Amino acid sequence: MDRTQQLSEFLKTKRARLRPQDVGAESFGGQRRVPGLRREELALLAGVSVDYYTRLEQGRARNVSPDVLNAVADALLLDADERAHLHNLAKPARTRRRPARPQQVGPEMRQALAALAGVPAYIIGRRLDILAWNEPARTLIADFPSLPAAERNMARLVFLDESAKDLYPDWKAKARDTVANLRLDAGRHPDDPQLAVLVGELSLGSADFRRLWADHHVRGKTRGRKRFAHPRVGELELDYVAMRAPDDPDMTMMIYSAPPGTEAAVSLQLLAGLSAPATPGVPDRPADRVRQM
Repeated sequence: MDRTQQLSEFLKTKRARLRPQDVGAESFGGQRRVPGLRREELALLAGVSVDYYTRLEQGRARNVSPDVLNAVADALLLDADERAHLHNLAKPARTRRRPARPQQVGPEMRQALAALAGVPAYIIGRRLDILAWNEPARTLIADFPSLPAAERNMARLVFLDESAKDLYPDWKAKARDTVANLRLDAGRHPDDPQLAVLVGELSLGSADFRRLWADHHVRGKTRGRKRFAHPRVGELELDYVAMRAPDDPDMTMMIYSAPPGTEAAVSLQLLAGLSAPATPGVPDRPADRVRQM
């Protein structure tokens, strides 16, 4: 998880994906022994010297200015998430590494999670750890209470639990997004030893993860649509939105829902029924419907 190595591999990977026609530079032309733009071509597009870009790509440049990073990002056609990732990787390494404090879900977030009794919702933290969930999320995604705390992690569920391929009909897309989310976290916290251990275990346990990790694709959690194949309510297509905690940029609440009147909305009602308390007529307190690590 070395920051310098991550920066070098990220730049090389993104340069290799570009062709001269992608950047409006058909004049570069010529035969190419390897795919992508040459370093001197990328340097020309970014307006920096070949020597400087080479040092940057090799991780030997120090205190790179934001203007230079933005110029390189423009030349590489990076999107917003990739641009932020580049800036994170180029930050000088801290000499002292303070142990990260365990993330705690505050009472306001727990209360909001409990209020979402009719739709699946869960809170995800650093390393894609699943920090808290409501009952519909447990019924839809995984029986989180039965898992050891160390295994309550979305990347572990996607790549090391075979049932994930049954749950997600579009598993390849889910896997790619999961790795892209984890890559973004690695850029923000390259010195996290727990993240390094997680990446090592996933790399040993999954060839798919190794391949996707090498792509250096990054993507933040925002909003979208995902298909599920639930063994009891069947297939349902749900919209999701990611809501970041106001006091912790590394903590996000994921909420799944469906437009009223759709088949997916009916399936969610069935799912909520499966998540209801076992003893009828004895309502549980809202706080009891939320679980936390």
